[in-house]
Amino acid sequence: MPLYKVILLAVVQGLAELLPVSSSAHVVVAEKLMGLNPSSPAMTLLLVMLHTGTMFAVIVYFWKQWRDSFFSSADEFRSFAGLAILATALTLIIGGGIIEFIEKVMLRGTPHAQIESLFSHLGIIWPALLAAGILIIIAGLMESRTSTTPEGRKRISNGQAGLIGAVQGLCVPFRGFSRSGATISAGTLAGVEKRRAEAFSFALVVIITPLAIGREAWRLRAVDHTGFAAAAMPSLLGMLFAFLAGLVALKWLSAWLERGRWHYFGIYCLFAAAAVFVLHRHGF
Repeated sequence: MPLYKVILLAVVQGLAELLPVSSSAHVVVAEKLMGLNPSSPAMTLLLVMLHTGTMFAVIVYFWKQWRDSFFSSADEFRSFAGLAILATALTLIIGGGIIEFIEKVMLRGTPHAQIESLFSHLGIIWPALLAAGILIIIAGLMESRTSTTPEGRKRISNGQAGLIGAVQGLCVPFRGFSRSGATISAGTLAGVEKRRAEAFSFALVVIITPLAIGREAWRLRAVDHTGFAAAAMPSLLGMLFAFLAGLVALKWLSAWLERGRWHYFGIYCLFAAAAVFVLHRHGF
């Protein structure tokens, strides 16, 4: 694959990752428009590595906030670790269960059936974008009506963390169902202050991304040993550009996200869903 396509995909991923608009959906659509196959092992590995680049951007950007909240004391860290383990466990159980159901039941009889074979279908992506948009709009409109005590706004309960982790599990199998949009929206609807929900959501992605990288690397090596070597260098280059683009996006987009305009992202997802639907109807 030409390096300019890798860089273009990396920039799209890096700019869209922080926003609750599904960076995966944007990258998949860009791949389709450039004539690439989003369901191929090499492309799914590239997408995961692009997420890795933005993951490092998230670590750099949010580190001070995490240090001042989740790592401010031993008690805070123990509390955060317990919540993160709970949320991640539910993500793996729900996400893994859905993947197993799709591969073993819905795709039963299909040779070498894997959920990645669905990633190239825009007919699946546009409903996921639509669902994410509706959830974000509801959370944005309801945000001003939710109230918590000052202490409640500082801490995330087990139930709130479990809900965020469960919703993240629903995002794992479906490209287009924005992980950040769904988890932050679920958290705010459950009464978590949005800045806290955002920090916790992006902390979870730092935990789950290495697992996704390992899965895709193992899958590609199992399918095509030479393909793994060929995809490794472009994926690393893409990771670098996604990291840089993610930092640029985080510096000027995060503040705008916090200004009570959350539902605007949901409206954007609705328009994006309509655009993807049109592309799907035209054979992309």
